[in-house]
Amino acid sequence: MKLITYADLTVGRVFELGSVVVDHDEMLAFNKRFDPQPFHTDEKAGAESILGGMCASGWFTAGLWMRAYVETVLSNAAALGSPGGSDIRWPAPVYPGDKLDMRVEVEAARLSRSRPEMGLVQLTGTSWRGSDLVLSFTFTGMFGVA
Repeated sequence: MKLITYADLTVGRVFELGSVVVDHDEMLAFNKRFDPQPFHTDEKAGAESILGGMCASGWFTAGLWMRAYVETVLSNAAALGSPGGSDIRWPAPVYPGDKLDMRVEVEAARLSRSRPEMGLVQLTGTSWRGSDLVLSFTFTGMFGVA
């Protein structure tokens, strides 16, 4: 398979990252360790919250997306890291058993002014449960030119 480089990351290109079903035990273990809010760690508290049930931490949802991105794109790319991102949103809760479909889209791309061997690519990552958007964020990826 051809290595993905900056030249392959044209504006509008979409990478389908696959799907994952949210595992209850994996989600709960993450929530307890990293985001122990009651609606993330207790079935009753979740059911009584505005979320209507114990749900995933947004950071867990982002982690699921990142794993799919690494497996589908970064593991076969001239990836050089990322200086960060912005605009992360979790517009709908994610529950155990939900099937999430993930993708990333190229929004903009330019060569680095200070490092011409590197391209800077603005990307939008999303996760969907059916037609419901559950995660959206933008970030910059750095990719080798050749």
